[in-house]
Amino acid sequence: MGSVRIPEVVPSPIQDSERLNKAFQGWGTDEKAVVWVLGHRNAEQRKKIRETYQQIYKESLLDRLKSELSGDFEYAVIQWMLDPAERDAKLIRKSLEGLKKKKSAKEFEVLVETTCSYSPHHLMAVRECYCSLFDCSLEEDIFSNVSLPSLKKLLVGLVSSYRYDGELVDESMAKVEASLLRDAIENKQLDHDNMVLILSTRNVSQLKAVFECYYQNYGNPIDQDIKNCGTSDLELTLELVIQCIQAPEKHFAEVMHASMAGFGTDEESLSRAIVSRAEIDMMKVRGEFFNMYNTSLDNAVVDDTSGDYKDFLMTLFGARI
Repeated sequence: MGSVRIPEVVPSPIQDSERLNKAFQGWGTDEKAVVWVLGHRNAEQRKKIRETYQQIYKESLLDRLKSELSGDFEYAVIQWMLDPAERDAKLIRKSLEGLKKKKSAKEFEVLVETTCSYSPHHLMAVRECYCSLFDCSLEEDIFSNVSLPSLKKLLVGLVSSYRYDGELVDESMAKVEASLLRDAIENKQLDHDNMVLILSTRNVSQLKAVFECYYQNYGNPIDQDIKNCGTSDLELTLELVIQCIQAPEKHFAEVMHASMAGFGTDEESLSRAIVSRAEIDMMKVRGEFFNMYNTSLDNAVVDDTSGDYKDFLMTLFGARI
């Protein structure tokens, strides 16, 4: 369940566009109006606002927002206003380009999130958008930027396969495939065809059944046995795949906690996690965050952020600002 509060009576896209344009007039920007309008609209409503603003004022709303806002507030608002598929395509591109500078499994986080914690329809939209934006396929960019062959094989499998979106579970198949995964792990063949095929094509409910069979039959959670195989990018990425499939709310709770841990805040990671889950399962993420860290996510964000940026994130949490 998402956390964004949509008014019972939603103003028309024309009214919202006019209110935003008014917020941009004169000296300075009325940031509170921007937060109030955009922070209380769903993806389809935001799309209509973008289109209507363009029609009325003959300029891109995104470009205007970039010129009116700044810093972390600007980044979060722009991520929120992008079409979700375009947002994730751009984030994946940025992460793949980041591999040229710092080769870390962290760079695959957005890619794994997109393939394993969203619907297959969203992944298809991201792939189409990626081709349109960058004149190459996502698979081509993975081949160009990922050097480890075993990791390349896994990631291409995840992005190129279509995962059935239903909830049908075949218990007998789950037992067989748990055994196949066990064989691959025992032999430390983590890029085995069976491993890639199962993780990239089975529906989420089926995979949860496979993971449960694995635990019941072999005594350890599957991600723990993968972790025991080593600490290369392949093992770390596979652990992330398992978590995003099995408990995406736990994964995003960890991302948010890590972004606020220690000195300073990783605002990009925090914004990405909140923006991407606000309309999907933020209520579950909040519950998981409290269970894991014995503190509320809302309080953690309030303590680590400030100003309009804080107000915007809290609005996405459903707070009344």
